[in-house]
Amino acid sequence: MNKFSWYEAKSVEDALEQVNSTVSEELYQATDKAAVFKSGGIDVFDWVKEGLLKPQKIVNIRNIPDLDKISYDPKKGMSIGSNVTLAEIASNPETKNHYWALHQAVNHAATPQLRNMSTLGGNIAQRNRCWYFRSADHDCFRKGGARCFARQSETGENENHAIIDNGSCVSVHASSIATALMAFNASVVIINGKGEKKEVTMDDFFVTAGKDIAMENILQAKEIITEIILPAPTKNTKSAYIKQVARESYDWSLGDVAVVFEVSGNTCRSASIVLGAAAPVPYRSMEAQQAIENKTINSENAFAAAEAAMKIARPLAKNGYKVPLFIATLKQAILEIS
Repeated sequence: MNKFSWYEAKSVEDALEQVNSTVSEELYQATDKAAVFKSGGIDVFDWVKEGLLKPQKIVNIRNIPDLDKISYDPKKGMSIGSNVTLAEIASNPETKNHYWALHQAVNHAATPQLRNMSTLGGNIAQRNRCWYFRSADHDCFRKGGARCFARQSETGENENHAIIDNGSCVSVHASSIATALMAFNASVVIINGKGEKKEVTMDDFFVTAGKDIAMENILQAKEIITEIILPAPTKNTKSAYIKQVARESYDWSLGDVAVVFEVSGNTCRSASIVLGAAAPVPYRSMEAQQAIENKTINSENAFAAAEAAMKIARPLAKNGYKVPLFIATLKQAILEIS
């Protein structure tokens, strides 16, 4: 681990004045005197300990006022500050009452100890999961190298990797929270160094490897997430979330599904279906949504929607199991709504 200075940011503006690069840019060695943000520190310190990230300064934004608030309005929806911990989201009664899939996703994330530390902003902005990407010994595509080690037919370890949109990079985004947020059509509020604020949907926040292999989201050097906004649900909104892991105890997702429906009786009038750990970013399955909308929620239609989601899957040598896993998981999630 390299030596670095520590700075306690007093405000968003103060923090933005200190930072001159993103974690992605520092990984590409695009700056000489990099400073990066740290809130919960779960992901950032992983990179620092591995020697992949060598910032000259770490700017602690954990104690900035007003970024740790949760509020709910029946007409406007829910606002969650970027420094709100996963544990605080899990214990908030409005989350459980109005955003069940998010409540479930948060409760299935990490361990109780990590949920007490991990913040929402850091969770959705974390970098992708791939042992080669996170290894100092492997200079892969996403780090500016010449090849994808996970894709190699004989030696590549790709059991946990992407089966959708996996052309240039097969890593997966690890945030199960992002899967649920996207299903609820949440948006991310970002402020830049000029004090300008913008609000982007979760769909637009994430960047596919095909667009920019060096980035997983649109955050630039002098930008910070301040809050995440979820639209107000209606009385006909129903949701479900299911996560599949290899071990009962804490483990990274093999595949997770968030489903948010507007229903009329037992009919799905509109559907929002997002798959996690299926692609390099949380993947909205338009195929599954179209297959279930205006259909009765039953076993036959749930299976048809789940199969539709996997028609575009292109599994690698060792992760073909993910196709039936997602079919079974999505079917189960849809039927939980009925």
